[in-house]
Amino acid sequence: MKNESENKKSRREFLIATTAITSGLVFAGLLKPFKTVAENKTTDTSSKADGVSNPLKMDTDHWYGFGFDIEKCIGCGSCVKACKIENDVPKEPFFFRTWVEQYAEKNDGTIKVESPNGGLDGQKQEVADKDIFKSYFVPKTCNHCYKSPCVQVCPVGATFVSPDGVVLIDEKYCIACGYCVQACPYGCRFINPTKDVADKCSLCYHRLKKGLPPACVEVCPTGARIHGDLHDKKGELVKFIKEHNCHVLKPHLNTGSKLFYNALSSEVR
Repeated sequence: MKNESENKKSRREFLIATTAITSGLVFAGLLKPFKTVAENKTTDTSSKADGVSNPLKMDTDHWYGFGFDIEKCIGCGSCVKACKIENDVPKEPFFFRTWVEQYAEKNDGTIKVESPNGGLDGQKQEVADKDIFKSYFVPKTCNHCYKSPCVQVCPVGATFVSPDGVVLIDEKYCIACGYCVQACPYGCRFINPTKDVADKCSLCYHRLKKGLPPACVEVCPTGARIHGDLHDKKGELVKFIKEHNCHVLKPHLNTGSKLFYNALSSEVR
């Protein structure tokens, strides 16, 4: 019959072995999403695409991006409505995958920025015409960055960049920690209160894979939104970038944004 010291030793050895096995299983579970992300990585060729400065061009079949023509946006809110319906975004006025801001630059040099309900219901100018130097609308959404801060901070690999350049969220892995929401310098992410996972624009990836445009692009009445393949020399997006003086938001952050704006005022950047 074992004495008390031998029993304690056996229990201690059992606990050590159990802990080692459990830790190994947990690590393997955490490794799986990271492995998926690593398998999806592509090689940066740092080349120029047909006269368009494009250090983001990748050696893949497709490399999707987005364009906004501020000169054409009328702030109607059709894009916001379509996005909410297509992607089942909560109706509350706090959650948006895309929204529209209205900028009013006054004669005295001050700027008023408004986006009531994300521009869902259209917008009315609250500043008197006589006081306005210029006014314009600026659509906002995920920038689908090549060097995405959100991807870098996700502790479980739930946020990743697809092989064709779209930043996506794997809801099976997301733990709603909110790190990606805090890391996004463009304010494009939120925690979906219904699903309890991080949420944002996916460029309507489910539609892209079927050859369809994003819902917001499809309903835009003025053609202010342009989506496309940065590899396509004759595509609408490359043509848009070549023919306009395009900029990205917050270029000093070097996130590799693939959202290009025409007529982007420095006050917005």
